[in-house]
Amino acid sequence: MSSTKNRKRAAQQRIEAMRAQQRRAERRRNLLTVAAIAVAMVVAVVVVIISWPSGHSASSGKEVMPPAVSGTPATQAAAMVVPNTSGIRGVVAYDTAGWPASSHNGPSAKALPHQHVTSPVTYSVTPPVGGDHNATWMTCGIYDKPVPSEYAVHNLEHGAVWITYRPSLPSAEVASLRAFAERQHVVSASGQPGSRYIDLTPYPALPAPIVVSSWGFQLRLTSPSDPRLQQFVTKFRASSTYSPEFGGSCTGGIGTPLEK
Repeated sequence: MSSTKNRKRAAQQRIEAMRAQQRRAERRRNLLTVAAIAVAMVVAVVVVIISWPSGHSASSGKEVMPPAVSGTPATQAAAMVVPNTSGIRGVVAYDTAGWPASSHNGPSAKALPHQHVTSPVTYSVTPPVGGDHNATWMTCGIYDKPVPSEYAVHNLEHGAVWITYRPSLPSAEVASLRAFAERQHVVSASGQPGSRYIDLTPYPALPAPIVVSSWGFQLRLTSPSDPRLQQFVTKFRASSTYSPEFGGSCTGGIGTPLEK
């Protein structure tokens, strides 16, 4: 009888020992699972930080729109159209009165002026292709809301190309324009910090779905896939020939774009 009890006791002890071992193993598995989850979370955070778009930070990834210009508006005189010598079909050229100096600029009576003004400006061309403007330029890049023209015109003077589109343009075409802007190479003009010298913004009441402008030149388009868009940008962007203030900065201005 005693031998039978001893065997039962020994069996029970083995069972208890196995159960204790299983509990220890389960605790180890739980600890490993928690550790793996923690590591995965850290990796995910690192990936998000590394992949965050250029020019943004995790704490301040939103654009900052340039403020509106206040005061009594000044009205720009009608800009004079001159022959299109750009070689790009459909471009409308305006008198720039020697900016740059060349034989095709025409008489200066209605040429685009260059004065710095503090008030809003009612421009004679939609969107503007030059004229009086605010003394502060705008940080070049992509904005998802309309920007005050007085800052954007200053950018044109520095050599930026301003791509505008109707707010009703289909989202797929807006995405195509953004991809186009982001494909353009960065330009470092006259020692200034690098910039694409591209502004992309919506613009209400445009005369065409898409309008691309530089200082003194403008082209209306119906599609972002039109090859003339790239031709225009290639010819006029940050150009020592066509930019009145070639080498002027397109960074460090007013506003923070979605993409610089």
